[in-house]
Amino acid sequence: MSEESIVSTLEKMDDILVEAMNEYTLPGLAVGIVRRGELVYVKGLGYADIEERTPVEAETVFRIGSISKTFTAIGVMQLYEQGRLQLDDPVNDYLKTYRVQHRDPNAPPVTIRHLLTHTSGIGEVRDVFDLVKPVGGLSAKPDDPVVPLGEYYGGVLRPEVYPGEKIAYANHAFATLGQLVEDVSGQPFGEYMVEHVFEPLGMHTTDYFLSDRVEADLADAYQFKKGSFEPVKFLRIEVPGAGSIFSTLNDMAKYVAALMNKGANQYGRVVKPETFDLMVTPQLHSDPRLGFDFGLYFVLTHYGDHRIIWHNGGWPGFVSAMYVAPDDQLGVLVFTNTASPAPDLIAIDVLHRLLDVPMPASKLPPKGILQSPHQWPRLCGFYGPKPGLLTNLRLWMGLGGELEAFVKDNHLAVRSLAGGLRKGLALYQVDAQDALYYEGRAGKGVTQVLFKENEEGQVDRLLTSTEELFKRPLQESLRFRLTAIAGTLGGLILFALGRKIFPRKRS
Repeated sequence: MSEESIVSTLEKMDDILVEAMNEYTLPGLAVGIVRRGELVYVKGLGYADIEERTPVEAETVFRIGSISKTFTAIGVMQLYEQGRLQLDDPVNDYLKTYRVQHRDPNAPPVTIRHLLTHTSGIGEVRDVFDLVKPVGGLSAKPDDPVVPLGEYYGGVLRPEVYPGEKIAYANHAFATLGQLVEDVSGQPFGEYMVEHVFEPLGMHTTDYFLSDRVEADLADAYQFKKGSFEPVKFLRIEVPGAGSIFSTLNDMAKYVAALMNKGANQYGRVVKPETFDLMVTPQLHSDPRLGFDFGLYFVLTHYGDHRIIWHNGGWPGFVSAMYVAPDDQLGVLVFTNTASPAPDLIAIDVLHRLLDVPMPASKLPPKGILQSPHQWPRLCGFYGPKPGLLTNLRLWMGLGGELEAFVKDNHLAVRSLAGGLRKGLALYQVDAQDALYYEGRAGKGVTQVLFKENEEGQVDRLLTSTEELFKRPLQESLRFRLTAIAGTLGGLILFALGRKIFPRKRS
């Protein structure tokens, strides 16, 4: 990082954002850059309300989705600082209105640390019936009565697998952490967070609920459909601890300032420095080649040698991104009022520019690295997750349930049954001494793939940043089974058509 790269990026920001607005077709966009605790660049483009031509400004309120989880974690860690809970305590020791309990009575207890690190075994939805409900059962109409979580979970929230077995992103885990804050503190969750987190940081236009603090300046939500923007109906979030915060660019800049200063900004402190250090300490001990881990609770990675803490969020009609390089005293915030990948892509691009670090995709294919085709046969095959429909739901939606490593056009590649990797992604060995780690250019980003060996030296697993997939025989692969089913159905259809076209003659 250099002063020159920062100045150059700030000078180009307007052009970068205009190009992004046009490329991604956004109704409105809010972008802020924080340096040394100060909002040094702020820009609103487009409209918060298209019909009224209300422009996006620094005080426009957006729904920031799952960035809310990082605040919920701060609430939990405040109680930890006070000695009112321990991270490895079973959460059931504190919950008053429902329990988190696996159906197997011999299952280990779900701890607070499990909930904070998405290793609780709780699935994407409560049960299969949520799959046919709006937003997976997480939403309610604004006039619907508020359902307490104890009633929402019917007295019991069921993990699908044992805690600690796998990573599975779980909104219901953070809903439970919000309930934990309420039950331990004795205050309603939203009230506690306003008093103990938002107000101390000077965030007066931020709330977990659509209150007087935020309602007047809330941006309208849109979807781009058939060549025009259509309004998205407002839905309340039933699990506030997981993603319900409303906030502004100005307020979130104060939060980013606190993240650069170990929990404090010019207005106040919300956690002690040693607590903040614990929150950004890797908890999963992931393979360092993947450069990805969870703290308590932030997502952790590196851009070159620069440490990054980040989270993003989405809710129908809103997407948000927050990326912070705390050691460099730099942070980027991007909000929009439509469903779009733009906030993450813009934030990542801008922070790389500020840090003067090339985007990873620009390094592919790597120069001067001799590939290892003699290794490919042992890598090729089908890879799928550990059992669990609800804990694998994101994998099903994003990849169709499995990945296949194969050779395409004389190149190692991976493909999925659904999603962006469906047509195949070329992989490149990026370290001449490591024939198990590969990267592939996926759009403007990079997909990391790490093959792992068992004790016998056989490749038996494939890791991405968030998934651990296990090698399976051809006959057990989803692609083989679907092909077999399609072939059988095709044969039956051809047989039926043949009988219709060439009816059997009666003797």
